[in-house]
Amino acid sequence: MLQELRTRPKQGVIDQKMFINGEYVDAASGETFESRNPATNEVIAKVAKGDASDVERAVRAARKAFDEGPWPRMPVAERSAILMKVGAGIRKRLSELAELESMDQGKPISESSHLDIPRSAYNFEFFAEYIKTLSSEANPVDDKFLNYTLREPVGVVATISPWNFPLLLMTWKLGPALACGNTVVAKPASYTPLTTAALGEIMNEAGVPPGVFNVVLGPGGSVGNTLVGHKLVDKVSFTGETVTGATITAEAAKTLKDVSMELGGKAASIIFADCDLDLTIAQTIRAAYLNQGEVCLAMPRLLVERKIYDEFCSRFQRAAEALVLGDPLDPRTTMGPLVDRAHFKTVTDYIEIGKKEGAKILFGGEKPALEAPFSEGNFLKPTAFVDVDQKMRICQEEIFGPVVTIAPFDTEDEAIAIANDVKYGLAGTVFTTNLSRAHRVARRIRAGLIWVNCWFVRDLRTPFGGMKESGIGREGGVRSIEFYSEIKNVCIAL
Repeated sequence: MLQELRTRPKQGVIDQKMFINGEYVDAASGETFESRNPATNEVIAKVAKGDASDVERAVRAARKAFDEGPWPRMPVAERSAILMKVGAGIRKRLSELAELESMDQGKPISESSHLDIPRSAYNFEFFAEYIKTLSSEANPVDDKFLNYTLREPVGVVATISPWNFPLLLMTWKLGPALACGNTVVAKPASYTPLTTAALGEIMNEAGVPPGVFNVVLGPGGSVGNTLVGHKLVDKVSFTGETVTGATITAEAAKTLKDVSMELGGKAASIIFADCDLDLTIAQTIRAAYLNQGEVCLAMPRLLVERKIYDEFCSRFQRAAEALVLGDPLDPRTTMGPLVDRAHFKTVTDYIEIGKKEGAKILFGGEKPALEAPFSEGNFLKPTAFVDVDQKMRICQEEIFGPVVTIAPFDTEDEAIAIANDVKYGLAGTVFTTNLSRAHRVARRIRAGLIWVNCWFVRDLRTPFGGMKESGIGREGGVRSIEFYSEIKNVCIAL
């Protein structure tokens, strides 16, 4: 099937079905919606358009697999071995999945083949091994009682992932959820449904029992809300933008579901004059324009110490203008299109807002001149604004595209105040060769993840999540296991 998915767009349109109870199925209504290649805006798939009845089918299958099936009762070593096979299955199909991800999302093949798909496999492999390392507590009481703890799966988990890293972020949830023995109903973003749906074949080949992994495709407003509010769903993990996160939290609260939310960001890079400027330019270009800036951990606010401000702007512009826009499947491409026409309009509207607010475009701000069929794609040149006021909307609101603001600062306190003066608190970066300053500034930035002299380095053992309006809770390592499991105390009279 994955071989077909890889080749069929060149011959025709993919017929993408949902995956429920171990089988690929049409929507109950028979309706479909289109998935388009953002590089050309050509239709690449007709996707089954789920509704409440499809959610019901999937949740019932997951509930039955949890209540009656072998998965939650399977020995940890056996469950771990199956998840290792899932990881191996992803690696076996790396080229097909990478191509499918780039066609569906728009990211360069160099990113999908070296980051998204390998990391998706590792998400399963890591938690398959990690779950075997956990131990329980035992607490004797006056030689009369013995308390010990049991860690059990929570039940049916709803996993809802965004369109910017479709398979990577979905598997970041699936790995620990399945390792703990839960069953899952996955809902990928409507813009990018194909790689999550393709996981069904890999799950079957690995020996995952029917009903343990299910995929419902369709709009968030109907499918997503129905899934979150379903009484047989026990927990919800969501990654996406903050407004949607608030809606999901309110819906989940009706049935007192626990939620994990990784939401929006508007992170700042604080760049001190004593930084290694070569390293800083390389890292800030990645942090600004990787995946077309469609990264919740992106650094769209560059705060530069005034002593090096002019030099930084000049070198940053040269590096940005050296990025290669074009066919995402061409290995030479380093920047692809925005995911969808509607999102392209949102981002370009922000550029117009910035102009009206009085900011100056340093470079970019327009579509590149590309030959057909890519002239029809959602391409936008990397863009930077200068002469900004930090109260401007382009400095306060998440644009989620290749648009950054660059502003000078004079003191450490000033830089920290600017960095913290947004409603978000997901991440931040600090560039300096002063070790004391690095520790001091990292402590004062109100964000869940701080990188010093680097960016986008993730260790799956470490906590991940945001402060303020950037999220609820933490995942990663033992924190993921804690979220996707329940702790039970057993007290024995001796």
